[in-house]
Amino acid sequence: MTGAPIDVTPADTLRRLRAGEVRVIDVREQSEWDHSRIDGDVQHVPLSHLQEAAATIPQDKPIIFQCRLGGRSTMAAQAFRASGYEAYSLDGGLVAWDAEGLPITPAGAGVADH
Repeated sequence: MTGAPIDVTPADTLRRLRAGEVRVIDVREQSEWDHSRIDGDVQHVPLSHLQEAAATIPQDKPIIFQCRLGGRSTMAAQAFRASGYEAYSLDGGLVAWDAEGLPITPAGAGVADH
């Protein structure tokens, strides 16, 4: 994995999520999560709690971290890669996901401002 690109596209993330090939972790704040989120099996662990939750996150499949624009998820992916995880960041975050018309819960909610 060394040298593998850290960013993955929204379309690839959706395909891999639906196939059960990856674990998606949303690192946004609670209020952002409450407003809207990626539809499907996505775990919510705010970035401020990620370090303490790390031991509970299995390494059985790659992890794609997700936030609003990609900054927080890139930091999370870099930290988890340094700890031996196969970790990635959703390129452009939930804003890019929504711009591509991919499913968000609740439908039509858009993306919360940070």
